[in-house]
Amino acid sequence: MSEVTNTTMKEEILQGGKPKYHEKNAAQGKMFVRERLAMLLDDGLQSEDGLYANCLAGDLPADGVVTGIGKVNGRTVCVLANDSTIKAGSWGKRTVEKMIRIQETAEKLRCPMLYLVDSAGARITDQLEMFPGRRGAGRIFYNQVKMSGKVPQICLLFGPSAAGGAYIPAFCDIVVMVEGNASMYLGSPRMAEMVIGEKVDLETMGGAKMHCSISGCGDVLAKSEEEAITYARKYLSYFPSNYTEKSPVSAPQPPADFEKTIDELIPKNQNVPFDMYQLIDRLIDADSFCEVKKLFAPELITGLGRIDGQPVGIIANQPRAKGGVLFHDSADKAAKFISLCDAFNIPLVFLADVPGFMIGTQVEKVGIIRHGAKMIFAMSEATVPKLTVIVRKAYGAGLYAMAGPAFEPDCCIALTGAQIAVMGPEAAVNAVYANKIAELPEEERATFIADKRKEYQQEIDVYRLASELIIDDVIEPNDLRKALATRLPLYMSKYTTFTDRKHGVNPV
Repeated sequence: MSEVTNTTMKEEILQGGKPKYHEKNAAQGKMFVRERLAMLLDDGLQSEDGLYANCLAGDLPADGVVTGIGKVNGRTVCVLANDSTIKAGSWGKRTVEKMIRIQETAEKLRCPMLYLVDSAGARITDQLEMFPGRRGAGRIFYNQVKMSGKVPQICLLFGPSAAGGAYIPAFCDIVVMVEGNASMYLGSPRMAEMVIGEKVDLETMGGAKMHCSISGCGDVLAKSEEEAITYARKYLSYFPSNYTEKSPVSAPQPPADFEKTIDELIPKNQNVPFDMYQLIDRLIDADSFCEVKKLFAPELITGLGRIDGQPVGIIANQPRAKGGVLFHDSADKAAKFISLCDAFNIPLVFLADVPGFMIGTQVEKVGIIRHGAKMIFAMSEATVPKLTVIVRKAYGAGLYAMAGPAFEPDCCIALTGAQIAVMGPEAAVNAVYANKIAELPEEERATFIADKRKEYQQEIDVYRLASELIIDDVIEPNDLRKALATRLPLYMSKYTTFTDRKHGVNPV
């Protein structure tokens, strides 16, 4: 093949599919795959593999997927990106082989793997060649499981992720979905109507907003592709390249300025809600919060931040959402996030203001005990530094789930006025004295209840807890940032093995 012919062929391959498919994508607010990569990577692809895959077919440039190596924030990453201008980004034999090879490269290089997904799934016409074999599509998911916890795996979902292909995002550490265009589903609306007689639109069945707020399969809802890519670059800045390295430390920054101090922010009454986001912003370096699953189970906040430049994972109850009570979804949310941070050596900070787990028939039917066990399981196994703060209260199994003293946090500190108990004063007095209260004359009940609540509060007073070595320190609210910043570097040399075994039996 002459140089001119080769150059012409290469130029044609780099252009992707026919102009009409580019125009269709542009009308939907979608960028061409190579434009996405140019925005994501510092200096574009430094090495591309399989550019000429299926080049003799004539209408399948690169066989519909771009794979290669580049840099994000100066660090090497591997990328796999579907080209939706080529048969809707569908997979053929060579597509799958390219995807498998770049995963193998990422594992060998011990670098993050990014999946830019925009694919209609398998080409049914090619199923024998790409579906069932040892190097078939199933190998992609096998590799993802094998790589899980070794290197960060990030999915940016720009369009559909259909049928079996929907498991690519499912096995990633985090899934960023573009609102209006991204979707994932095992069966399309047309298939659902044919097989089970259900009539449903794509957005309801597998749209980005649904998955980020209801199913929990999506972690971040982005308004645009640019926003999704910006988030991915920020997210990666908190992570090491692989599990053998420490998370990258940035130059320390003070928190943002606020009119209210922490002491003024937090109500003295345990039952009055406040916005936990405002406390987080006062504890971490300015503009360093990178939230995960904001729209899903909002009663629990999970996200990455920095304290004096050191990345930390934050798990915090949100009193403004359902009183901060833990539900089955919030327990799942916490379990995944804790496992993620622990895998990549990111310390955990628990901000507990929790009345406990939700009770009642509805949550029991969906298995809240099992889901709560998942959270406690993940938190117990985590061997990274764990710093627990009792902000106002930690009642019942909520104390356990939020890394209470029995679960070997490196420190368990409490703010002045905090309480730890099986249940709050109101519920406790009612549980113990319900019959007595019923027997009293109505005019005496209020005084009796108030006296008993006062006695109970004295029993669970923060200094009583400190006296019994249940908590390690009592901190003035306005000193909390300083206390965390002082303690955090002391624990960074921590090394421990949770236990000697093959693996636990996770209560999934």
